[in-house]
Amino acid sequence: MSTFPGGTSLSFLDVYDDAAPDGVVGGSPHVHLASTECYVVVGGTGELHAVTLDGCREIPLAAGSVVWFTPGTIHRAVNHGGLRVVVVMGNAGLPEAGDAVMTFPPEVVADPDRYRAAATLPARATEADRAADARRRRDLAVEGFTRIRDALRDGDRGPLREFYAAAAALVQGRAGAWAGIVRDGPLDQAEATLAMAGDVSLGVAPHLERAAVFEAGEPERVFGMCGRLRPVDVGAAVSCVAGAVPPGTPADEEHLS
Repeated sequence: MSTFPGGTSLSFLDVYDDAAPDGVVGGSPHVHLASTECYVVVGGTGELHAVTLDGCREIPLAAGSVVWFTPGTIHRAVNHGGLRVVVVMGNAGLPEAGDAVMTFPPEVVADPDRYRAAATLPARATEADRAADARRRRDLAVEGFTRIRDALRDGDRGPLREFYAAAAALVQGRAGAWAGIVRDGPLDQAEATLAMAGDVSLGVAPHLERAAVFEAGEPERVFGMCGRLRPVDVGAAVSCVAGAVPPGTPADEEHLS
């Protein structure tokens, strides 16, 4: 079990600073099917463009802004200049397991092979080639996003509902593994915390003797959907205390049971 708070994940994001075909500077619009996402803005300015059945919103972002959105929110990070964000994602590991779907045109989202080809960034020798591939992917997602957004602005929810249905069908085959990720992550951590709270209510706290401090390694910078991403591998964090055992590991199972 990860000891990172709430079974969440953490990434540093520098939002793309080049314009899509519609003239808007920013990342690839996409949706999460089962995870809530939070932006904590640490630098620059921009906007979060969000689309739900309730309508379209353009939320200003500046240093100190905190905004989060639940599953089903199509979101697009827009960069007005130097936009840098700390991303907190619910259900660590779930987005990497296929929780995210980009807003490609409907004929692409409806075809798993076409979607996979459009979404996958091939290995390239140069940074410029990798950036070009990420830009093409972003531009295709913007194409589908603008269709959904413009229809919604005209009062037509049909394209958004069709995208939701297609996205669910697209990930159906890999969603069976999601329950295990949630069970071993946030649920496991919540149950461990409940056990600790129960002990403290009885006036005992044996888990305090297993206190530990952890430090994550330097994250690798990659091309993400919204920009240059540095995901922190909280699951591989190294204990700063020799021999420490984090709460919720097998050493606690007898106590927790």
